[in-house]
Amino acid sequence: MPVMHQNEITGHIINAAFKVHSKLGPGLLESSYEHCLAYEIEKIGLHVELQKPLPLVYEEVKLECGYRIDLLVENEIVVEVKATDALHDIHIAQLLTYLRLMPRDLGLLLNFNVKSLRDGIKRVTNKKIE
Repeated sequence: MPVMHQNEITGHIINAAFKVHSKLGPGLLESSYEHCLAYEIEKIGLHVELQKPLPLVYEEVKLECGYRIDLLVENEIVVEVKATDALHDIHIAQLLTYLRLMPRDLGLLLNFNVKSLRDGIKRVTNKKIE
């Protein structure tokens, strides 16, 4: 597959999320949406890593798997899947932390526990302050 721009990749991810949400609806566990979304993204030919370990290094403390990224698509886009009553600032902060630790520039926060998925999508960028 030719190299895609980040906006094209996120467009494919969002389209796949709409497909999953329209078939399953709200009310399931995050892991259900996560696996189904990974399946849909792979079907269109994008590379997906599910539950990708995220090492954490703090001074001399090194954790090989401090956290896990829900999905990493095309080694570019971090996708955090939620199935919660609402997205809160802490969810955005969590994704920003993952983007900083990876390091990656762009992430999607997707909450499937909504009536309309449009209300559950946040695009988050890791803007560097210089």
